[in-house]
Amino acid sequence: MKKVISIVEDEKDLNELVKRYLEKEGYEVRAYLTYDDAVIHTTDEDVHLWILDIMLDDKSGFDLIEEIRSRNPDVPVIFMSARDKEFDRIIGLEKGSDDYITKPFSPKELILRVNNVIRRTYRDDVTRIQIDGYEIDESQRIVYEHGVEIELTTKEFDLMMLFVKNKGTAFLREQILEKVWDVNYFGSDRVVDDTLRRLRKKMPNLSIHTIYGYGYRLG
Repeated sequence: MKKVISIVEDEKDLNELVKRYLEKEGYEVRAYLTYDDAVIHTTDEDVHLWILDIMLDDKSGFDLIEEIRSRNPDVPVIFMSARDKEFDRIIGLEKGSDDYITKPFSPKELILRVNNVIRRTYRDDVTRIQIDGYEIDESQRIVYEHGVEIELTTKEFDLMMLFVKNKGTAFLREQILEKVWDVNYFGSDRVVDDTLRRLRKKMPNLSIHTIYGYGYRLG
């Protein structure tokens, strides 16, 4: 089941950018532009993480975290703000935030922080994936075969997880590039074939099939 993240950010472009990156990472994302839009959802019990902008029209993320904490004291919260002030960080910690990130930030940095908070908070929820004789610990990004770790590069692991999470779905090389290498990748699509060849060598029992003239499919 996907983890649910709620974003509250009044800058529309940044809101959409963060939402897109989190969805690409596999999260279900609910995005709100204002305090009023968000506050009515603080009773949602299926939210696993809130990401709050500190400055929100006539209210603030500090006001919103109080509403969240009064209803669900255990859900983690990350603040993001254009103001890099020690005072804001201290207030955020006093209000019970789990992390703080200063704008402008790299979306990849935010993803790293989100993954760390989710992993730390929901450690007991992690289950290993069993497929084709392999055991995958997604949170630790480790693959085992008969208890022995298989060393994969970052892209090999990401490519494997794309197939594992979409078993039975056929992907074009262009789709794989976009999902694994990012939409801004400008290299040759042969990188997909090269990475897949290495993955097959390391995990020969993983049933990734070549669909000639199209792409690849697991199962």
